[in-house]
Amino acid sequence: MAGHSKWKQIKRSKGVADVKRGQVFTRLGREVSVAARAGGPDPEANPRLRLAIDRARAENMPKENIDRAIKKATGEGGEGIIEEVVYEGYGPGGIAVLVQAMTDNRNRTASEVRNAFAKAGGSLGEAGSVAWQFETRGVISIDANERDADDLALMAIDSGAEDVQVDDGSVDIYTAPETLEAVRRALIDAGVAVGSAEVSQVPKNTVEVDAKHAGQALRLLDNLDDLDDVQRVASNADFPEEALAAYA
Repeated sequence: MAGHSKWKQIKRSKGVADVKRGQVFTRLGREVSVAARAGGPDPEANPRLRLAIDRARAENMPKENIDRAIKKATGEGGEGIIEEVVYEGYGPGGIAVLVQAMTDNRNRTASEVRNAFAKAGGSLGEAGSVAWQFETRGVISIDANERDADDLALMAIDSGAEDVQVDDGSVDIYTAPETLEAVRRALIDAGVAVGSAEVSQVPKNTVEVDAKHAGQALRLLDNLDDLDDVQRVASNADFPEEALAAYA
């Protein structure tokens, strides 16, 4: 999972500086809306909504935008209701790719995702074609900064985490989806600055991508991630360090 995690770190380092603030708010608003629709509009009774609201606030999303997104979950205002859609496909080097999108127009989103795969020499697959290679887990990412990474790992395990990976000062904590919020809250209460926390599709095993296909595969993941309707992209790719360094 090391190469996969490092690609996500590259994306985080590029982050908001490379994306218009309006696009960030749109994605966060969709997260809030879908969470409210799935579990109700009360964040105290809906952990997924509470997490989505916290992420929105962390990006300084205005309160009125958050409230509007919650109301949109019921279809108020005449706007189309946002739906969750998952696309599965294969990328350069034989990597498996899962694309999680939120959209009010399935045809538009499917066309954009299909084109991204085709331009990279990959292909969009049928439902279930690659999903079996992933498992749903809570993922909390922390930059250790001045704190001891091993101490953070032990703290996470004590809080209910299932697994922890420490790499170059960053700590990735894996939980069961239903315990993500409890572990996140325990870390915050202990004074830990949580970088991100979300339910993600994590590969069960990784595929090492050779240098020939690495750049093309990285561009595919980036291009998918940059689509307006796409919320998250997961792959089972393990990229060579030199390929990641060159891409970064």
